[in-house]
This record gives sequence, structure tokens and C-alpha cells, in this order.
Amino acid sequence: MEFIRITNINDPLFAKLHELLGEIFPPEEVLEFELWKEPLEDPGIRVFVAVHEGEVVGATEYRYYPGWSIAMTDFTIIGKPGLSIGRFLAQERQKDLIRLAEEQGEVLKGGFAEIYNPYMMKEDFDFGGVMPMNPFVRREVLSHLGYKRIDFPYFHPSWKNDGEAVSGLDFCFMPTDDNLNEIPSSLVIDFLKNYYSVLPNKPQQWLDMIANLEKQETLNLLPL
Repeated sequence: MEFIRITNINDPLFAKLHELLGEIFPPEEVLEFELWKEPLEDPGIRVFVAVHEGEVVGATEYRYYPGWSIAMTDFTIIGKPGLSIGRFLAQERQKDLIRLAEEQGEVLKGGFAEIYNPYMMKEDFDFGGVMPMNPFVRREVLSHLGYKRIDFPYFHPSWKNDGEAVSGLDFCFMPTDDNLNEIPSSLVIDFLKNYYSVLPNKPQQWLDMIANLEKQETLNLLPL
């Protein structure tokens, strides 16, 4: 299996990736094809696909933030069961992130991720009918990887930029130090404001969430 970076929407592998995104995720979670042009060309956004026998069978998008020494995993897709795609993507991503941190003279502190909470989801998405993408299965796997739920009610702006709030997810952090049980709320606030700066139409629920976070100094990391 190959771990290949995509940097252009004209790459034939990107068409396969975008098709897979549409099969796995609900529409409000998928950026339109043409709108991927700038993100893919951004050197800070890393989109890799897992290619098996010429086909895109999985993918992951993530970023490293110098200065904060943290990463953000935007998504991980497993397109087929039985190929250990999730393990392959997680291992290759972690190796790349450690290398990126070292290039900055830093040590990777951990990484954020939005994780579906199947107990909160209003709709029963089938995630392309791929069992490893089932939110109950993914949540358990991500827990084993070391992700912890940050203790606050989470909303994010819809990627349709229509001012709607998306719920049914938890905002999580995977610390490289397993003994870490809390993180500064300022890190979460600063990160979310930066991450969603590309979406000008913020829903009121998101604004209220940020205002509530600003009243706290630290946030607990809880088991998934």
C-alpha cells in the first residue's frame, strides 16, 4: 500500500478521493470539488491517500501548527475493510507529523480531531456502508489510539458556509503524554478561531460556545 500526497485538484487520485468523501460523509461535511484547489495547494495542509492496486482505498487530511506544536486531523477515511487501512494511515501520518515537528525544532505535543458521537447524532448516516467507518467502531478505535474528549458541548460551522451549526460531534485531543488530563482553554479557543477563520458565517451556537470557553482557564480531557 502506498501513502501518496495530493496537491492539485487535477490529480486523477483527487477525483477518486472526492468521490470517496461523498460516499462516506454527509453533504454538509464535504467541501465542493472546485473549492479544494486552494487547500490542496496550501503547503500547510497535508492530504494523503492510501492507494492499493491503483485504487484509492483510504485517505487522511491533517495539519501541523508550528509554535503550538500540535496537529489537527481533518478527516480519516477507510474505504474498504480487511486491509488495515486505518492502522496504515495512522502510522504514516504520525511519522510525518513527528518529522514536521523536528524540522521546526519542536516536539509534537498532540493533535485535535472532531469525532462523531453516535449517541448524539440526529441522523443515522451509514458512512458508505463501510463498517470500519461506523461511528461506534471509529470511536472505540480512536479511544484506543489515545484520543480523549475535551469536556465542553461542541458545535462547528457547516462547511457549506450557510451559517448553520453542525452538532453530533465531540472535539477531542490526543496528547503524546498519556498522563495529561487537561489542556488550557486558550489553546482550544485560539485553535478553533484559526481553524474556522475560512468560514465567515458563524452560527450563534458557535459564538456562544466560544464565549463560554473564554470563561474557563482549563478544560478536562475525558475518556471517549
